[in-house]
Amino acid sequence: MKVMLRNDDTGKLIAYVPKKDLEEAVVEQQQGEDGQILTLANGWVLGIPNPEEPAKLPRTVEAKRISS
Repeated sequence: MKVMLRNDDTGKLIAYVPKKDLEEAVVEQQQGEDGQILTLANGWVLGIPNPEEPAKLPRTVEAKRISS
């Protein structure tokens, strides 16, 4: 699924899923075997394979929902 990542006014990372009209703060970021793992405030866990370094925001990435 497409996920748009950006920083809000306070500098906190925000994930927006257009298909679900869902915008949530990223509460945890981890580096996994296959890429980056983001945990959202609503409990969703998203995997982003091979994110570009350094991360330029805002950006749209292809993410996989690992759990809800």
